[in-house]
Amino acid sequence: MTAFTVPEPDLQIEFYSQLSRLRHTCLLEALLDVVSELDIPTIDSELKKLVSSSALRRTAGWGLRGEVVFPTPHVLKAAPKLLGYYRLLMGFSQKQFYGGQHGFGPFKSMEEAGRLTENNLKLLEDLCRALCSSAERLLEGIPRMSHETAHELTLLTLGPQLRGGALNLLGSRATRKIFNLISAIAGPSIIVGGQRSIELKNAAGRIMKVEFASDPDICIREKLPSGKYRNLVAIEIKGGRDHSNIHNRIGEAEKSHQKARKQGYVECWTLVGVADLNMELAERESPTTDRFFHIDRITDEASEDFEDFRENLLSRLGARYR
Repeated sequence: MTAFTVPEPDLQIEFYSQLSRLRHTCLLEALLDVVSELDIPTIDSELKKLVSSSALRRTAGWGLRGEVVFPTPHVLKAAPKLLGYYRLLMGFSQKQFYGGQHGFGPFKSMEEAGRLTENNLKLLEDLCRALCSSAERLLEGIPRMSHETAHELTLLTLGPQLRGGALNLLGSRATRKIFNLISAIAGPSIIVGGQRSIELKNAAGRIMKVEFASDPDICIREKLPSGKYRNLVAIEIKGGRDHSNIHNRIGEAEKSHQKARKQGYVECWTLVGVADLNMELAERESPTTDRFFHIDRITDEASEDFEDFRENLLSRLGARYR
């Protein structure tokens, strides 16, 4: 028997604009529709094999069939995408559930594409056994389960997933906004432009490159005569406006900046979207950050913050002031 480790519950789908549609997509209804076409004795036989008698009695006492809570091979063979229902029911994000450390990664194609590979078919009973064990622990903390409760539990998991997707969207938009700002400021010196990187020739004739990256978000580097690059400025962008999460985000920036220092970056900047950030606290949380900038202020050309950002950027680029 293959041993799968079940991650701890922790409340990605896509964006908030999809929330309304998702609330009308009841995975439970999909499950019930599938089960209505299947052989019930086969499902019952598998439930008896995978789930304790006490858990099945408790579920039956609530007027529920066991497959509403406990996955079985017969059901998942018929509709592999229903793996997503059981994942959400038990509160697991996609990142947690399909992360390599737990062993569920190979099953992702079931939820996303409805595809059940030969290897997954061989491991399906072990997968169900692990999830049934998790479901039994879930029931221990619930005084009563109903169809409505099952539906709401899946939505509770979807909420944070949607929020996470929206935060990722905010982050990518903020990064694009800052990249466009840098491109506009450095405009007269740019010799090669692009959607993900620009090259410019500075006042000393040196080639400078500004590019999107993943870690850091934006980097500024100088091209050396050998063709290699010297790392100058690492920029981390935290565009969310949620006060309750900003200090976690600054902690993430600090980790990225520490890595950037090891890669030889001379300076580290952190750009934030939260207004009225306590800079004294932020500086303690990210001591590697040389300069903090507020995104809304540096994108306002009439502000002192814009001029401060512009002067610092042109100074690091060695570009001419306009």
